[in-house]
Amino acid sequence: MNTIETDRFIKMARGTIETPVYLLDESLIEANMKVLRYVKERTGCKVFHALKAYASFATFPTMSKYLDGVCASGLNEARLGYEEFKKEVHTFSAAYRENEIKVILKYSDSIIFNSFYQLQKYGKAARKDSVEIGLRVNPGHSEVEMAMYNPCAPYSRLGIVHSIFKEEFSKHAGFVDGLHFHAMCQQNSDVLERVLKAFEKLFGKYIKGLKWVNFGGGHHITRADYDLERLIEVINAFKKKYGVEVYLEPGEASVYGAGVLISSVLDIVKNKMEIAIMDTSAETHMPDVMLMPYRPHIIGSGKKNEKKYRYRLADRYMDQLIIL
Repeated sequence: MNTIETDRFIKMARGTIETPVYLLDESLIEANMKVLRYVKERTGCKVFHALKAYASFATFPTMSKYLDGVCASGLNEARLGYEEFKKEVHTFSAAYRENEIKVILKYSDSIIFNSFYQLQKYGKAARKDSVEIGLRVNPGHSEVEMAMYNPCAPYSRLGIVHSIFKEEFSKHAGFVDGLHFHAMCQQNSDVLERVLKAFEKLFGKYIKGLKWVNFGGGHHITRADYDLERLIEVINAFKKKYGVEVYLEPGEASVYGAGVLISSVLDIVKNKMEIAIMDTSAETHMPDVMLMPYRPHIIGSGKKNEKKYRYRLADRYMDQLIIL
């Protein structure tokens, strides 16, 4: 976000706007879309927006002009993508409920299963509805530092591990259209390159005869320091080697830097330091602050002890968020 954009957000925040509110700039979203389109044009890959990261459908008409569709994580997101984005819908869930699968298939162009059991249980129904079938695999390598966000961490529920895959895949090979892995979080293309090498080492020999490989999300493609040319080289090399389509499913990258959360200070209390009571909630408005955890950027703030004044920001409910 440049200085002009920052100043515009600050000016609006100081106006009569009612808080708390998420304020989005559709022109900045479109700028991100153009970056994603550039990758598409240079590689011929398909790019889908991950709805679990952002689902404000008022901006879907702008986004759908550039992207191929959406990735959903269940019934409601699949319906949202089908009805509001109006392009392809690719659905993945760690497990599907029997009373929902029929409707999910109605809204989906492809469905990705997390186990061979789920493939056996619902694969025939997917084929009957002409829905393509994928399997999520565990590539065995991830550089996500926070364990709860690392899909390759020990005991992870996400993705079929190689030891099971190699025993079972041959029984279902003709039933599978593609493979999917997701092992990144807010990372650059050098990380993708290393994850992809691990994926190829374990699963490369199974790609022949498939239609596509989905590189998942977590790619910070629209960040200023992201190495776009490296991403393009990696995708093109993979497509040439295996002759399959490549899918990307960025989430945060679609709207990175395109909006702000505006909050008001309701009170300042003192207990060894000054604590600003906000009308926002970390758990409600910024859950990753508590889960990741991370220190969110506040426009005009500085690093620890850089500024004259120092506050802890807390919400008016139970949780609190620390900003020093």
